Amino acid sequence: MSSSTPLHTPAALSPTGPVRDACDVTADGAAWLASAETYPRSALSHWRSHPTAPAVLPCGSAFDVVSVPAVFGRRMLDRLWEEGPGSGPVAAHRGRMLLFAAPGTAQRLPSLLEWEEWGSAVPSVLCHGTGDAITVPPLSAAPRDAAPGRLESRWLVAPDTRHPWLPGPEVVLWACVRAARSAASSAVRISIFPGADQDAKVYDVSRRR
Repeated sequence: MSSSTPLHTPAALSPTGPVRDACDVTADGAAWLASAETYPRSALSHWRSHPTAPAVLPCGSAFDVVSVPAVFGRRMLDRLWEEGPGSGPVAAHRGRMLLFAAPGTAQRLPSLLEWEEWGSAVPSVLCHGTGDAITVPPLSAAPRDAAPGRLESRWLVAPDTRHPWLPGPEVVLWACVRAARSAASSAVRISIFPGADQDAKVYDVSRRR
Protein backbone atom coordinates (compact mmCIF):
# COMPACT_ATOMS: atom_id res chain seq x y z
CA MET A 1 0.00 0.00 0.00
CA SER A 2 1.17 3.49 -0.77
CA SER A 3 2.91 5.35 2.03
CA SER A 4 1.66 8.73 0.81
CA THR A 5 -0.09 10.79 3.46
CA PRO A 6 -3.72 11.65 2.64
CA LEU A 7 -5.15 15.11 3.04
CA HIS A 8 -8.34 13.93 4.74
CA THR A 9 -8.89 12.20 8.05
CA PRO A 10 -12.37 11.43 9.41
CA ALA A 11 -13.17 12.94 12.79
CA ALA A 12 -15.89 10.40 13.47
CA LEU A 13 -15.70 6.67 12.85
CA SER A 14 -18.25 5.69 15.46
CA PRO A 15 -21.92 6.59 15.92
CA THR A 16 -21.02 8.67 18.97
CA GLY A 17 -18.22 10.69 17.39
CA PRO A 18 -18.54 14.33 16.29
CA VAL A 19 -19.76 14.66 12.73
CA ARG A 20 -20.35 17.67 10.51
CA ASP A 21 -22.01 17.74 7.12
CA ALA A 22 -19.13 17.73 4.63
CA CYS A 23 -21.25 17.43 1.49
CA ASP A 24 -20.61 20.91 0.07
CA VAL A 25 -17.71 21.42 -2.34
CA THR A 26 -15.40 24.31 -1.41
CA ALA A 27 -14.19 26.91 -3.91
CA ASP A 28 -10.80 25.18 -4.09
CA GLY A 29 -12.52 21.83 -4.54
CA ALA A 30 -14.61 23.21 -7.39
CA ALA A 31 -11.45 24.56 -9.03
CA TRP A 32 -9.93 21.08 -8.85
CA LEU A 33 -13.00 19.48 -10.42
CA ALA A 34 -13.04 22.14 -13.15
CA SER A 35 -9.40 21.39 -13.97
CA ALA A 36 -10.64 18.20 -15.60
CA GLU A 37 -12.43 20.29 -18.22
CA THR A 38 -10.89 21.76 -21.38
CA TYR A 39 -12.14 25.20 -20.33
CA PRO A 40 -12.05 25.30 -16.51
CA ARG A 41 -13.14 28.95 -16.20
CA SER A 42 -16.28 28.33 -18.24
CA ALA A 43 -17.09 25.30 -16.11
CA LEU A 44 -16.68 27.30 -12.90
CA SER A 45 -18.86 30.08 -14.21
CA HIS A 46 -21.59 27.61 -15.10
CA TRP A 47 -21.41 25.93 -11.68
CA ARG A 48 -21.65 29.25 -9.87
CA SER A 49 -24.88 29.91 -11.74
CA HIS A 50 -26.20 26.38 -11.13
CA PRO A 51 -24.72 25.20 -7.79
CA THR A 52 -27.44 22.59 -7.22
CA ALA A 53 -27.16 20.93 -10.63
CA PRO A 54 -24.99 17.83 -11.26
CA ALA A 55 -22.19 18.00 -13.83
CA VAL A 56 -20.56 15.62 -16.30
CA LEU A 57 -16.76 15.58 -16.17
CA PRO A 58 -14.12 13.77 -18.23
CA CYS A 59 -11.80 11.32 -16.50
CA GLY A 60 -8.15 10.61 -17.12
CA SER A 61 -6.42 13.95 -16.51
CA ALA A 62 -7.25 15.30 -13.04
CA PHE A 63 -8.60 11.99 -11.77
CA ASP A 64 -9.89 8.52 -12.58
CA VAL A 65 -13.02 7.12 -10.94
CA VAL A 66 -13.67 3.64 -9.54
CA SER A 67 -17.38 2.84 -9.34
CA VAL A 68 -18.67 0.06 -7.07
CA PRO A 69 -22.11 -0.89 -5.69
CA ALA A 70 -23.04 1.20 -2.67
CA VAL A 71 -22.92 -1.47 0.04
CA PHE A 72 -19.55 -2.84 -1.06
CA GLY A 73 -18.22 0.68 -1.45
CA ARG A 74 -19.26 1.46 2.10
CA ARG A 75 -17.18 -1.48 3.30
CA MET A 76 -14.26 -0.24 1.25
CA LEU A 77 -14.49 3.22 2.83
CA ASP A 78 -14.67 1.75 6.31
CA ARG A 79 -11.47 -0.17 5.64
CA LEU A 80 -9.73 2.84 4.09
CA TRP A 81 -10.56 5.13 7.01
CA GLU A 82 -10.19 2.66 9.89
CA GLU A 83 -7.15 0.69 8.74
CA GLY A 84 -5.68 2.49 5.75
CA PRO A 85 -4.65 5.93 4.48
CA GLY A 86 -8.14 7.40 4.07
CA SER A 87 -9.65 8.35 0.73
CA GLY A 88 -9.86 11.14 -1.79
CA PRO A 89 -13.21 12.66 -2.76
CA VAL A 90 -16.08 10.17 -2.79
CA ALA A 91 -19.60 10.49 -4.16
CA ALA A 92 -22.77 8.42 -4.12
CA HIS A 93 -24.69 8.32 -7.39
CA ARG A 94 -27.73 6.18 -8.19
CA GLY A 95 -26.90 3.22 -6.00
CA ARG A 96 -23.16 3.21 -6.65
CA MET A 97 -20.18 4.77 -4.95
CA LEU A 98 -17.68 6.78 -6.97
CA LEU A 99 -14.16 6.77 -5.53
CA PHE A 100 -11.95 9.41 -7.11
CA ALA A 101 -8.52 7.91 -7.75
CA ALA A 102 -5.18 8.92 -9.20
CA PRO A 103 -4.99 9.17 -13.01
CA GLY A 104 -3.91 5.83 -14.43
CA THR A 105 -5.82 3.79 -11.84
CA ALA A 106 -8.52 2.81 -14.34
CA GLN A 107 -5.89 1.30 -16.63
CA ARG A 108 -3.96 -0.56 -13.94
CA LEU A 109 -6.61 -1.71 -11.47
CA PRO A 110 -8.39 -4.31 -13.67
CA SER A 111 -5.18 -6.31 -14.13
CA LEU A 112 -4.54 -6.19 -10.37
CA LEU A 113 -8.06 -7.40 -9.66
CA GLU A 114 -7.52 -10.39 -11.94
CA TRP A 115 -4.82 -11.69 -9.60
CA GLU A 116 -7.26 -12.05 -6.70
CA GLU A 117 -9.50 -15.05 -6.06
CA TRP A 118 -12.75 -13.17 -5.61
CA GLY A 119 -15.47 -15.75 -6.10
CA SER A 120 -18.75 -13.95 -5.48
CA ALA A 121 -17.35 -11.69 -2.75
CA VAL A 122 -16.75 -8.71 -5.02
CA PRO A 123 -19.51 -7.26 -7.20
CA SER A 124 -18.91 -5.33 -10.41
CA VAL A 125 -16.04 -2.85 -10.23
CA LEU A 126 -16.16 -0.28 -13.03
CA CYS A 127 -13.06 1.76 -13.84
CA HIS A 128 -13.42 5.10 -15.64
CA GLY A 129 -10.31 6.65 -17.14
CA THR A 130 -9.16 8.39 -20.31
CA GLY A 131 -12.00 8.65 -22.79
CA ASP A 132 -14.71 8.21 -20.14
CA ALA A 133 -16.94 10.73 -18.40
CA ILE A 134 -18.84 10.54 -15.13
CA THR A 135 -21.70 12.46 -13.53
CA VAL A 136 -20.74 14.18 -10.29
CA PRO A 137 -23.12 15.55 -7.64
CA PRO A 138 -23.95 19.26 -7.32
CA LEU A 139 -21.49 21.59 -5.61
CA SER A 140 -24.04 22.17 -2.83
CA ALA A 141 -25.82 19.44 -0.91
CA ALA A 142 -29.48 18.87 -1.68
CA PRO A 143 -31.92 20.14 0.98
CA ARG A 144 -33.34 17.48 3.26
CA ASP A 145 -36.79 17.83 1.73
CA ALA A 146 -35.50 17.50 -1.85
CA ALA A 147 -37.03 15.06 -4.30
CA PRO A 148 -35.67 11.49 -3.97
CA GLY A 149 -33.74 11.79 -7.23
CA ARG A 150 -31.71 14.69 -5.86
CA LEU A 151 -30.72 12.65 -2.82
CA GLU A 152 -29.44 9.81 -5.00
CA SER A 153 -26.47 11.98 -5.97
CA ARG A 154 -24.42 13.47 -3.16
CA TRP A 155 -20.87 13.96 -1.95
CA LEU A 156 -19.73 11.76 0.92
CA VAL A 157 -16.23 13.22 1.00
CA ALA A 158 -16.48 16.48 -0.93
CA PRO A 159 -13.48 18.02 -2.74
CA ASP A 160 -12.06 20.80 -0.57
CA THR A 161 -8.59 21.50 -1.97
CA ARG A 162 -6.95 22.22 -5.33
CA HIS A 163 -4.57 19.29 -4.85
CA PRO A 164 -6.44 16.43 -3.16
CA TRP A 165 -4.68 13.23 -2.22
CA LEU A 166 -5.96 10.47 -4.50
CA PRO A 167 -5.47 6.72 -3.92
CA GLY A 168 -3.65 4.78 -6.61
CA PRO A 169 -4.53 1.30 -7.91
CA GLU A 170 -2.65 -0.52 -5.13
CA VAL A 171 -4.58 1.34 -2.41
CA VAL A 172 -7.93 0.70 -4.12
CA LEU A 173 -7.02 -2.99 -4.51
CA TRP A 174 -6.08 -3.12 -0.82
CA ALA A 175 -9.51 -1.76 0.10
CA CYS A 176 -11.27 -4.20 -2.22
CA VAL A 177 -9.47 -7.17 -0.69
CA ARG A 178 -10.33 -6.17 2.87
CA ALA A 179 -13.91 -5.28 2.00
CA ALA A 180 -14.34 -8.69 0.38
CA ARG A 181 -12.93 -10.45 3.43
CA SER A 182 -15.25 -8.59 5.76
CA ALA A 183 -18.36 -8.86 3.59
CA ALA A 184 -19.59 -12.17 4.97
CA SER A 185 -18.25 -11.89 8.50
CA SER A 186 -19.11 -8.45 9.83
CA ALA A 187 -21.84 -5.84 9.54
CA VAL A 188 -20.98 -2.29 8.56
CA ARG A 189 -21.14 -0.17 11.68
CA ILE A 190 -21.66 3.23 10.08
CA SER A 191 -24.30 4.28 7.60
CA ILE A 192 -22.99 6.95 5.22
CA PHE A 193 -25.85 6.79 2.74
CA PRO A 194 -29.24 8.48 3.08
CA GLY A 195 -32.11 6.06 3.37
CA ALA A 196 -35.20 6.32 5.47
CA ASP A 197 -33.07 8.32 7.90
CA GLN A 198 -32.20 11.56 6.15
CA ASP A 199 -29.77 12.40 8.98
CA ALA A 200 -27.34 9.65 7.98
CA LYS A 201 -23.79 10.47 9.03
CA VAL A 202 -20.99 11.17 6.59
CA TYR A 203 -17.24 11.03 7.02
CA ASP A 204 -15.92 14.28 8.44
CA VAL A 205 -12.91 15.75 6.66
CA SER A 206 -12.37 18.71 8.97
CA ARG A 207 -9.60 17.11 11.03
CA ARG A 208 -6.29 16.66 9.24
CA ARG A 209 -3.24 14.55 9.84
